[in-house]
Amino acid sequence: MCSGGSAAKQPKQVPRNPWKTTSSRTVYQNHWVRVREDEVIRPDGGPGIYGVIEIRPSVGVVAINERDEVVLVGQWRYSVNRYSWEIPRGGSHPDETNMLEVAKRELAEEAGVLAGCWQRLCSVDNCNGVADDTQTLYLATDLSSTAMQHDPEEEIAVQWQPFDEALRMVLDGRITEVCSVAALLRVALMRKGGHPDGLVER
Repeated sequence: MCSGGSAAKQPKQVPRNPWKTTSSRTVYQNHWVRVREDEVIRPDGGPGIYGVIEIRPSVGVVAINERDEVVLVGQWRYSVNRYSWEIPRGGSHPDETNMLEVAKRELAEEAGVLAGCWQRLCSVDNCNGVADDTQTLYLATDLSSTAMQHDPEEEIAVQWQPFDEALRMVLDGRITEVCSVAALLRVALMRKGGHPDGLVER
């Protein structure tokens, strides 16, 4: 069943930005990320530098079938040098702004799943001390199958786990990827009557 709630309320007053940027330069760039170094005036008034990793907006999807199973994808994560079980996730392409369409593509390509009902859960900041990566999380239901299309950099395994088992994987450390943890716990909270704070999309 598709259902959604009202949008999240923002704080009435946003604190002022204590940082001032005096210059900025790109120090590294590839197809996926850009690293810039800014010269700044720090909150204490002194000069400094700040490195920022710029990453295009990304998505994560909790897809649950009629048996209350959630699809997980597993792959070796080069950056942390270990295997990781996660919800299907992925980044947007240049100039893409519709995150729902990005989520539909990533779920189909990574897990071979289509969904008839989509609910936006929230957006989360990923490593916001060093990166500007914002990931939009979705709940997908009314599922069907399609062909997977993995990228050359991907060697992905797909498994379906009962939702309660996926939660146990979060709590016992078998799932450590932060956006997967946030998304699964948010869905669990919604199921216990927490504020859904979601928008239904199709």
